[in-house]
Amino acid sequence: MSIVTLKFIFFFCLFIVFYAYVGYGILLFILIRIKRIFSNSHKKEYDPNFLPEVTYMVAAFNEEDWIGKKIQNSFEFDYPKDKIKYFFVTDGSNDSTPDVVKNFPTPNGFHLELFHQPERRGKIAAVERVMEFVKTPIVIYSDANTFVNPDAIKNIVRHYKDEKVGAVAGEKRISLDQKGAANEAGEGFYWKYESTLKKWDSEFYSVVGAAGELFSVRTNLFNPVPSDTIIEDFVMTMKIADSGYKVVYEPEARAVETASASVKEELKRKIRIAAGGIQAIGRLAPMLLPFKNPILTFQYISHRVLRWTLAPLSLPILLIINIILAQKGIGFFQFMLAAQILFYASALLGYFLEKRKLKFKAFFVPYYFCVMNYAMYKGFFRAIGGKQSVLWERAKRS
Repeated sequence: MSIVTLKFIFFFCLFIVFYAYVGYGILLFILIRIKRIFSNSHKKEYDPNFLPEVTYMVAAFNEEDWIGKKIQNSFEFDYPKDKIKYFFVTDGSNDSTPDVVKNFPTPNGFHLELFHQPERRGKIAAVERVMEFVKTPIVIYSDANTFVNPDAIKNIVRHYKDEKVGAVAGEKRISLDQKGAANEAGEGFYWKYESTLKKWDSEFYSVVGAAGELFSVRTNLFNPVPSDTIIEDFVMTMKIADSGYKVVYEPEARAVETASASVKEELKRKIRIAAGGIQAIGRLAPMLLPFKNPILTFQYISHRVLRWTLAPLSLPILLIINIILAQKGIGFFQFMLAAQILFYASALLGYFLEKRKLKFKAFFVPYYFCVMNYAMYKGFFRAIGGKQSVLWERAKRS
């Protein structure tokens, strides 16, 4: 292979990695600044009297340690209690979770319903089973192990005054321990960056998929997805966006959860999400073509598809070709190889420090980055091999 070809591949891979993880954020920042020059749409005024009825749905599996706290947290929403219906779905739970919900002391005026069946078929199957009982115009989904701020529902529903809005994504936050373990530092940094991108995505056009910790949809836009869908929240909201509605990001609706107990536990989640991402690319294949909605396609490829495909693939290619070109004595490539070696050495050091429970956050971010991309490879092979179950293998929380 000629030097020219190697250089082309090197710079192509470098561009993909840079654009997927940093460049898209920079471009998005510039685009929304330009958009603001010609529009004041980012300065929204909301109607405080717009308080539609909502159903707040929590799907829980064996959450006996959390479910009572979750119900209590849910009852603390600053929203008219006669306009909220609380649905708790505990399909497949074989601990005391259903009993806690059933026997929870419900204050006067609150509407709490338990939906339970012994068979466990996965979260999306549980949700779809209960959706026929939802009679409110808006349904809000939340995970059982997250705590939501009191103003969340008000901040979510205010967007539905705009008939173009089909779904609203809340913000996921990681509660960090002062110990600063690798998984906490990396996971916390990642979600802060993701939250910023979602905010900019939303302002530019539409959020690219919602996280299941806290999101909502118009009830009449809910459409079942295949029962083996791994990241159903993402697929569900992307289909709403593809149908012409906007998915809005609301940073003042916050779902807070603790970080995974360790990098090993976080890796379980990442592999599952990676497998779900590969599956979603196949099932949302028409969205890769810009003919129907070019702006959404641009956001989808830039924010999600590249991270799930070309960016992880480019990393080892970038290193191998860099080694070959550095041996040719070219100063730029020798510098780039030194930078890559330093980065991966920092990640390796982060791995050893994490094993010894030592606090050096500067090394945890490159370590977490490498773990994320390793998860993409594992997730890819699980997805194409059909080995990723739709059932959650819960990660232990710190």
